[in-house]
Amino acid sequence: MGAGEVSWKRLCGPHFVRLVRDVYLPSGVPVTHQLRCRAATMIMPGDAVVTGRSAATVRSVPLARPWDPVEVVVPERVRFGPVRGLSVRRTPLHEVDSLRWANAALASGDRLGLDLALRPSLPDATADLDAVLAAGLVDRPSLARYFAGRREHGIRRAREVLRLSDARAESPPESRLRVILALSGIMLTPQVTARTAEGQFLARIDLGLAELKFGVEYDGAWHGDRRELSRDRKRLNKLHAAGWRIEFVTADQMHRPDQVVDNVRSALTQQRKTRPRTQ
Repeated sequence: MGAGEVSWKRLCGPHFVRLVRDVYLPSGVPVTHQLRCRAATMIMPGDAVVTGRSAATVRSVPLARPWDPVEVVVPERVRFGPVRGLSVRRTPLHEVDSLRWANAALASGDRLGLDLALRPSLPDATADLDAVLAAGLVDRPSLARYFAGRREHGIRRAREVLRLSDARAESPPESRLRVILALSGIMLTPQVTARTAEGQFLARIDLGLAELKFGVEYDGAWHGDRRELSRDRKRLNKLHAAGWRIEFVTADQMHRPDQVVDNVRSALTQQRKTRPRTQ
């Protein structure tokens, strides 16, 4: 449509949805975060960059929901924002940090990795970084080089996030659980393979120590059928028969991280008493 073809009153009615300031979409079109990112570039300065969870989502790692704020960084000299629906941050930017995309720019892998690592919550930041590492959008050596020598606020925490990250993680809750435990000194390996004494595959466990036959599994809220429940019980029985101890952590328990740590530490201590670590 051309300028002036739709009245302001009609734009504000039920036939259109506002994606960001001054950018609208016919109400029948599904809203995605990628679409909102593209809309945001229509009002951003040319040297602004879509980054973080938004850039990861554009690159097919869905870290942002449709109506989450579009994450944007701009050079320190630029005055842009606040803008409703956008999360804007001023920071040092270099030419290698982005590539042209839509009407502005999209963060490079290293840049989006840094901005993910700068998130306030260390478990959440690590979970996001795990996801983009697993997808191959970034790699640890490149990020380590990119982080080296930087001095912006939060960079020390970002390096800690990089240290804790692991591309083997298969879900954000699993990543958050691993970080909560690691920060309390309980270092577990993601996606541990459990085998019988004869070396036959038994199961893959979210987090664990194979030498102690100890595992921790995240048990999210789900509504499975009886066949799925039966498979889970048979799997757990086989693990127990092979000498494994499995500690389950539920979604509700994750709201009480201190209790999660205490439960896992207690279970790990008991397993160490029954199965001393092999030399």
